[in-house]
Amino acid sequence: MLLYGTAALILVILASTWIGGLYFFKTAIRRAPKSFLVDNPNLMPEPDNEFISSASDQEWLDKQHCETVSILSHDGLKLQGTWLASADKSRPTVILAHGYSGKGREMAGFARFYVEKRGCSVLMPDDRAHGQSEGHVIGFGWLDRKDYVDWVNWVIDKVGKQTDIVLHGISMGGATVLMTGGEPLPAQVKAIVSDCAYTSVKDELTFQLKQLYKLPAFPFIPVTSLISRWKAGYSFKEASALKQLAKVQVPVLFIHGEADTFVPTEMVYRLYEACPTEKELLIIPRAGHGTAFQVDRSRYVEVLESFLNKVPIKQAN
Repeated sequence: MLLYGTAALILVILASTWIGGLYFFKTAIRRAPKSFLVDNPNLMPEPDNEFISSASDQEWLDKQHCETVSILSHDGLKLQGTWLASADKSRPTVILAHGYSGKGREMAGFARFYVEKRGCSVLMPDDRAHGQSEGHVIGFGWLDRKDYVDWVNWVIDKVGKQTDIVLHGISMGGATVLMTGGEPLPAQVKAIVSDCAYTSVKDELTFQLKQLYKLPAFPFIPVTSLISRWKAGYSFKEASALKQLAKVQVPVLFIHGEADTFVPTEMVYRLYEACPTEKELLIIPRAGHGTAFQVDRSRYVEVLESFLNKVPIKQAN
């Protein structure tokens, strides 16, 4: 009887762990409204586009002559983006990567800076499983890295081989541009700007599991990672910005809010140390997750301008 009881207990534990893994997969990775982001005390303010771009930035974007563009991903998804072209094709192009549960047009504040201050063309993709793009599973930057390589090539085909390209991302987008930077890229990509990125999907989801549910990483993270490998095509361990950084070949500007409790600020120090190329680090006091640009836009822009001026790209006249 004791043997049967022990076996039954083990089966219950295994079944509960598997069900928990399926729940966390659905919550974090399946395309669906993310209710856990609403009223999250670690996000200041609530996760809408106000913490990235002001209402005036959105109004500015709405008045621009934007073009809706699309590509077909390597696995057959139609991915959509917003293209804002400079009148001068010799000007650099910036590809802006949005955050988790966001969309490209929410990067309006950054687009406005690059257009008005740098004279750049700007591409704002909707990641797979976000916005108007197809897809049922969120890539957390790992699946998206290949999509952004495709977007880079799209820009070169659209503008010409003479263009210089900067990748700039925030939150999940910050991790995305770092992961993209670890891939073989055309020489036109000159720099990366990574704002409040996580070190890896495993690290970030482990942190969130503890923050939101007070649960340990084991056994839930390994089980959810296994389910992700099965259903989404990637494991949490391989989806690492930290590991991809070892292969980055262009200068990187790292930015993080000092008060970020959603993607802990300590992660940016690990990313910065792992970067083998020219690099700079900006920590914005009092800024929470994704709010650095709004909390101290003047300092953000000052450091960003200084960084871009050192990169071998065509400068504004």
